[in-house]
Amino acid sequence: MSALEIFAIILGLLGIIGSIAPGLPGPPLSWIGILLVYLAGRNGSCEPVSDRFLLIWLGITTLVTVLDYVVPGWFAKKTGGHKQASWGAIIGLFAGIFLTPVGMVLGALLGAFIGELVFAKQGAAESAKAALGAFLGFIFGTGIKLIAAGVMLFYILKFVF
Repeated sequence: MSALEIFAIILGLLGIIGSIAPGLPGPPLSWIGILLVYLAGRNGSCEPVSDRFLLIWLGITTLVTVLDYVVPGWFAKKTGGHKQASWGAIIGLFAGIFLTPVGMVLGALLGAFIGELVFAKQGAAESAKAALGAFLGFIFGTGIKLIAAGVMLFYILKFVF
């Protein structure tokens, strides 16, 4: 196994982790892993990856990354939330990192609620509805990142082994 293949597998695993943990760009790391497999295949050390496959996954990675930034705000807006709910969800998510994954989820939910209640000056019911929207957007964004990174890791392993 070549060094490129080892780094590709590591990046594929980091892509999964980065799909959940904020601060690590999950799908882009996984795509770089596929790129390394592509380069390793050109040297003949593993099954070759086609140019078309590489470009398709670049497009999917770009789309998933953009959606991850757009979807939580869209969900919050659809449930009556404001920018403050989205920012509160992001801040709560980062604050919850130090606890557990449950802390991240609860932090995002609570952050969106506080952002809407305190900074957007909405009532408790409207704030809860907006917080739920921001939370659902976060879950959806995380889900699509996990799916994309998981499929890319599958292909990295398939091409290497």
